[in-house]
Amino acid sequence: MTPDAGQGAPDRDADTLLEVRDLRKWYPIKRSWLSRERESVKAVDGVSFGVRRGEVLSIVGESGSGKTTIGRLAMRLIEPTDGTIRFDGHDITHLSRRQMRPIRRRMQLVFQDPYASLNPRKPVSSIVAAPLDIHGLASSAQDRREKVAEALGLVGLSPDHAGRYPHEFSGGQRQRIGIARALISRPDLLVADEPVSALDVSVQAQVVNLMLELKERLGLTILLIAHDLAVVGHISDRIAVMYLGRLVEIAPVRALFESPRHPYTEALLSAVPIPDPTLDRRRILLKGDIPSPLNPPSGCSFRTRCPYAVTACGETAPPLAEVSPGHFKACIRDDLALRAAF
Repeated sequence: MTPDAGQGAPDRDADTLLEVRDLRKWYPIKRSWLSRERESVKAVDGVSFGVRRGEVLSIVGESGSGKTTIGRLAMRLIEPTDGTIRFDGHDITHLSRRQMRPIRRRMQLVFQDPYASLNPRKPVSSIVAAPLDIHGLASSAQDRREKVAEALGLVGLSPDHAGRYPHEFSGGQRQRIGIARALISRPDLLVADEPVSALDVSVQAQVVNLMLELKERLGLTILLIAHDLAVVGHISDRIAVMYLGRLVEIAPVRALFESPRHPYTEALLSAVPIPDPTLDRRRILLKGDIPSPLNPPSGCSFRTRCPYAVTACGETAPPLAEVSPGHFKACIRDDLALRAAF
């Protein structure tokens, strides 16, 4: 298997539902109101990956790494600066809003904040039925009611909840309503943008388990965006790690947890709580703050915080390279030699 074009990713597969190639989103800004010179915030800078049918691919990274922008680009909610987006084998990068309409039914979004994403002035029945109304998927009022009841049942809520309003529900129940709204059109792809980060820890596991159950039951393909490796490790098939707008590692979940190959991934995993306090695990503390995407470091963007950085790291940005079957990293270091040295 060889890397894809751009940053690199596993080869195109006939079973790939969503594929992005060399995806970029740059936001131009002026230095000052007197200046004509423009700079760009490189929110996403040359990212390539694919999501296979029926799998859960999680994108993780610190705040500001570009992971939420990836999700919105994949759904064409914002326009890419460059690159291509393919859904079910079709290039949707430059489709008009009208052309995107039938495709949007097949890709739905679960928002991060269940308190802000539900209209407080509408009953649950209207909120959940919104995709039916937009895409004309209900043949009658009775059919609409039945589909709303079915969607609520899928997420563990009662049909009696359809007449209530969002303020009558807890945070976990509100997120279930958001998931029901996303599922009612029977999408192929679910993009979940940090779906549990706004919830209590006691509720997070319930929502994650619900998504895993729905994935198995409905055959969903899920692009999960999160910052907590402990959460995504339970539900993911593969994990992609982002840093400052670029992918630095992508691997099957077990390989990533057992043998991380990028220093940034190692640092993220060292911060994941473990249930056994007797286990001795070295915590990796990164120096400094994440650089500004307006002025990223030359070469490898992680080099300013990397404990293994050498002079060559500042010379060129390393592409994703396959280090074992299905496991890619963007780092020039020789893992064994450097680990022996440190």
